[in-house]
Order: sequence, then C-alpha cells, then structure tokens
Amino acid sequence: MGTAVAARDPKELLGEELWEREIKLLIRDYLMDEVFAGRLLAQAVAYLITAMETMGEGLELGCGELVDTAVHAIILDTKHYAEFCDKYNNGTFLHHIPEIDRKADGTVMRTAAVVEQHGFEIDWPLWERDSSKCSPCAQGTSCH
Repeated sequence: MGTAVAARDPKELLGEELWEREIKLLIRDYLMDEVFAGRLLAQAVAYLITAMETMGEGLELGCGELVDTAVHAIILDTKHYAEFCDKYNNGTFLHHIPEIDRKADGTVMRTAAVVEQHGFEIDWPLWERDSSKCSPCAQGTSCH
C-alpha cells in the first residue's frame, strides 16, 4: 500500500498576495465569481509551471480557451509575470506565441495529463470543456 502524495498547491506557489490580486483581476475583467476565478487561476498556475518545467522537451502543450483566460490574466500583469518566470523558469521569460487557428488534435487533454503528472490536481471539467480545441503554441517554439 503506497503513501498518498500531496498535490502541489498553485495558491501556495503563487503566494497569497499575488493570488488575491489575480483573483480580483479575473473578477474585474470577466463575468465570474471568486470561486470560479480561483478554479481557473489554479489551473493556469499549474499549466504555466508545467510549461516552464518541460520547456525544450518538444511537448507542444496547450490549454483550452477557458483555462487560457486565467493564463492571459497572469501574463498581462507583466511585472508579476516576469517575477513568476524568474522564480519558476530559472530567470528565463516564458513567451506566449499563440497561433491564429486553433488545433483539434487532443492537445488540451494531453496537456492536462502532463500537468497532472507534474503533481497538480486537475479540475477536469475546466479542461474537458475545450477538449476538442486548444489555444495552440506556435509549433517548434519553447513557449506556451
């Protein structure tokens, strides 16, 4: 019988103050309540950290439009995003280079599985909503 391993906590990784700030930005800019904003933010943080940890592996990760809403909220808060990259990506800025057309190749669910393999709890309904499409990274680049 194995020992249960605690999932990595996106709120703890982001830090309480920045977590609260990003929640307020999501609520301000999108029609969502605090609970939903927290669910999205947790998945966005998990996705971004996983993208940083797997950079250069050629995985071509991509989240769906819904999770991408919170990813964009983090990225647009540029000072804090740069600090986040410094902390979790060895000082290297993780660029966001989206393609115009969305892919329908299973990337979203494959990405969720990779995020889960990196120790994060997956909020499956948020990923399943966009399971047939994603917000694609430019192929062959180390971006998200």
